[in-house]
Amino acid sequence: MSKWKKCKLGEVITLNYGKSLPAKKRSGGDIPVYSSAGLTGWHDKALVDSKGLIIGRKGTIGKVYKSENPFYAIDTSYYVLPNNDVYDFDFLFFLLGSIRLDELNEDSAVPGLNRNTAYSQDIFLPSLPEQRAIASILSSLDDKIDLHYRQNRTLEAMAETLFRQWFIEEAKEDWEEKPLDEIADYLNGLACQKFPFENDVDRLPVLKIKELRNGFTENSDWVTSKVLEQYIVKNGDVIFSWSGSLLVKIWNGKNCVLNQHLFKVTSEKYPKWFYYFWTKHHLQKFISIAESKATTMGHIKRGDLHVVMVLVPSKEETEEMGIIMDPIVEKLIKNTKQICTLEQLRDTLLPKLMSGVVRMKI
Repeated sequence: MSKWKKCKLGEVITLNYGKSLPAKKRSGGDIPVYSSAGLTGWHDKALVDSKGLIIGRKGTIGKVYKSENPFYAIDTSYYVLPNNDVYDFDFLFFLLGSIRLDELNEDSAVPGLNRNTAYSQDIFLPSLPEQRAIASILSSLDDKIDLHYRQNRTLEAMAETLFRQWFIEEAKEDWEEKPLDEIADYLNGLACQKFPFENDVDRLPVLKIKELRNGFTENSDWVTSKVLEQYIVKNGDVIFSWSGSLLVKIWNGKNCVLNQHLFKVTSEKYPKWFYYFWTKHHLQKFISIAESKATTMGHIKRGDLHVVMVLVPSKEETEEMGIIMDPIVEKLIKNTKQICTLEQLRDTLLPKLMSGVVRMKI
């Protein structure tokens, strides 16, 4: 096997500065516009006429995004161009993701990534053939993950269309009307800071709003696993964030502990598809309520769950609908479990492949 070269990141790549895009020129088009937070819009002209990697420089720092086509990178980001003589493009994407550039924050009020600080990071660079082999393995995992995400988006859209047809467009007058909080239990989470872990075995990560959106990171909090069972969130549970960023989601991660500002939604009487899509149906109403609050963090109150109404068909009709909806939700949950497994495998392999602990035969 060929020997890996130890070098500084700055010996391998050039971090180019993005360019500001005046608001009056953000006229649409088919060119993706990237900021430190990722894809933020579209423009009619490209800053870069090739594919490239975009890295958050200000605000959301260190996140790496890939554009396979010409793009525009604004000034809160850096971008890196392909250099086929030095590195494989896909390998570099995974390499930058493994360095944890998000932890190289400048000492300032607004998080920032200094270019020289990034350049000073030690890396190990294998031969180009081994780079391609490593990238192939990791890309195949990402492709499978992306496939499951796309399947879930299709399944969710299909189920929402059916739900709207049944309960909005073709609703029957004799269906019973009930408050949302009477078809499901909305369990608020714990003040998790009161439940510190005692050892590295009996502990679980804390599910907060940030983790609900983006998954767990090394900066996520941990608490003891010895909490009441109902506060343990498992893959497939319905979670409703009722404060700050309001969203409803079928959890697709590992076991964790429910934090305050999140509801775990369950029901002993109605199927998961029923209370999940009714909660999602009223989400925009809840967002409007939260935005009307004169506070820095908008939220809803438990009483708001009692104000919005749902239509409840007969038991027989609900069961007939379930013949169609239950398999869709089961497939959604199955996909979320596969996504979790694949992401854990990728995240386990990534540092090992990038450090040479695990080598590829070429």
